[in-house]
Amino acid sequence: MKKTLLISSLLIVTILSCKSKKSESRSSGDDSKKEKKISKRDYSINTSNAYNDLFFDSMLLAKFISQPDMDPKIARRMLGFYNVRNYQFAWFSKGGLTEQARGFWNMHNYQTNYRNDTALQNKALEKSMAGYTEEEDGFVVSADNKNILETEFMLTQHFIIHSLNNIEDGYIKRKEMERFIPSRKEDALKLADSLLTKKHKDGKYYEDVNTSYKLLKDQLRNYYAIAQKGGWPAITFKANSLKKGEGSPDVLLLKKRLQITGDMAPDTLNVFDTSLQQGIKNFQVRLGYVPTGILTEGQIKDLNVPVADRIKQLLLNMGRMQWIINEPSGPMIVVNIPEFILHVKDGKTRIFDMNVVVGKEGHNTMMFTGDLNQVVFSPYWNIPSSIVKKEILPAMKSNPNYLASHKMEINGNDGGLPSIRQLPGDGNSLGKVKFLFPNSFNIYFHDTPAKSLFGKDKRAYSHGCIRLSDPAKMANYLLEADTAWTPGKIDEAMNSGEERYVKLKKPVPVLITYYTAWVDDNGLLHFADDIYGHDKNVIAKMFSN
Repeated sequence: MKKTLLISSLLIVTILSCKSKKSESRSSGDDSKKEKKISKRDYSINTSNAYNDLFFDSMLLAKFISQPDMDPKIARRMLGFYNVRNYQFAWFSKGGLTEQARGFWNMHNYQTNYRNDTALQNKALEKSMAGYTEEEDGFVVSADNKNILETEFMLTQHFIIHSLNNIEDGYIKRKEMERFIPSRKEDALKLADSLLTKKHKDGKYYEDVNTSYKLLKDQLRNYYAIAQKGGWPAITFKANSLKKGEGSPDVLLLKKRLQITGDMAPDTLNVFDTSLQQGIKNFQVRLGYVPTGILTEGQIKDLNVPVADRIKQLLLNMGRMQWIINEPSGPMIVVNIPEFILHVKDGKTRIFDMNVVVGKEGHNTMMFTGDLNQVVFSPYWNIPSSIVKKEILPAMKSNPNYLASHKMEINGNDGGLPSIRQLPGDGNSLGKVKFLFPNSFNIYFHDTPAKSLFGKDKRAYSHGCIRLSDPAKMANYLLEADTAWTPGKIDEAMNSGEERYVKLKKPVPVLITYYTAWVDDNGLLHFADDIYGHDKNVIAKMFSN
C-alpha cells in the first residue's frame, strides 16, 4: 500500500513539474512560487470520519491531470483539492449525486446559459449530468465506474475554473476553495468558531463577494455567542396556558427566550402585555407562521430547538449559499421550497413575492434551474403516467363514470397504459394557466382550483409541480413587454376554455432552491422546516456531535 502511494505521489509531482516548465512564461517571481503550492494529503481522513462514503485511487487522478491539454494551474488545484479530502469523492456518494453537486450544477447552468461563460461549456459533461440529475431517487455508484470518475473529475475541474474566473482575485483563498465541500465530520461549535475567528492578512474574505453567505455568517456569530452563554431556557408550559393581561413566571420565561433571539426588546414586567404579543408575532413571522400572537404547541417546539441545532442549520445553509457566487443580473424567478414562497426579482430589486404550494413528501419538488419560455392559457392537464397508474386506474375500477365526472378523456396509449388528460375549464387541476420551463422532472408553475391551501402555514401538497396563488399576476408580469397581451386579453384567454400556447420574447431564468435558514431583505433571520429531510441527511454526514 505504501509503495503504491509513493509511486502515485512521485508520478503526480513529475507530471506537474513537467507541466510547470511548459508554463513558466505565464508567470514569474513570487506569483509563480505561490501558485505552485500544493496542500498535503490528509491521511487522517478515513471511512469512519469522512464526510462522504466513497473513495478512489489517487493514480486515477494522476491519469486525468496528465492530459496534454490540462492547464497546470488547474492540475495543481485539483491535486490539492483531493489531497485535503484524502481522495474522497466530492460530487458523488454511494447513493448518487451529492447535494453539493446539484448546487454547483445549478450555478453552472446559470453561468453557461445566462452569462455565456464559454470556459464552462462542455457538451460531454452536460450530457452526463443531464442523465445523473434526472435520477430523482438516486442511483448506485461504484468507485471504479469510469463514467462516474470522469464526471467527478470534470466537475472539480469546472468548479476550479469557475472560481478562478468569476471570483475577484483574493476573495477566495486556495485552501478555502479546497474546503468548499466538507471532507470530514466536525464538531459544529468548533467549526463555527474557526469560521468566525479566521483572519486574512489582505483583509479579503469570501463573504465580501457573496451577500447571502455573509448575512448568514453574521447570524452565525450571534448564535455562537448565544451558545457560549449557555443557550436559551426551555419552554415547558402548554400553549393555551398564557392569557393576555395575566401574569406568571412563565411569562417572564417566554420574554427571556424571545429577547435572546432579538424578537423583543428587554422587558422585565411579569405580565402578558402588548410587547410580548408582538414578540410572539415576530417569532412567528421568522418561522413561517401566520403572526397571530398566540403560540401553538408546534411553535413551542420550535422555540425549544437547541441553539446547537440552529448553529448546525446555519452552517449547512451557508454551505448551500456558497454556490451563489455572482449576484444575478436581470429578471429571475426564485422559489425557495421550504419557504413556500416565489420571489420575482430584477437583479437585486424585488418585484413581488407570491405564496406557492410545492410537492408533498414522496413527490418532492426538485432543485434545478430552467428557462421559463412559454405561457399556456386554458391548459389540458396531461396526467403523468405515475398518477394514472397509482390513482386514476384504481378510481376507474371502483367508479366506471370517474373520467366523465372529472372531465377527463383517454387520448392514446403509453406502453400499455392509457394516456389520460383533463379538459380545460373549471375544475381542471392546472387551473386556467400554466407556465413552462422545460426540465427533465416535468415540473412547472400552474394555477389551481384548490385556493384554500394558500392560507395554510406549511404548503407541501402537490405532486411536485408548483401552484401559484396569483397566476394572473404572473402572466401579466411575463407578458407586459408584449403589447398584444393586455390584461383584458390575458383574462379572456385564461377563461376561454381553449388551450393556447404563447412563447415569451425573452425567457426568464427560474431557480428552485432549498434553504431552511436565510436572511430576508429586512435583515430578519428565518428558519423553515426540513420538509424533505435534506438537512437531516447533510447533518448526519457533516457533524460529529
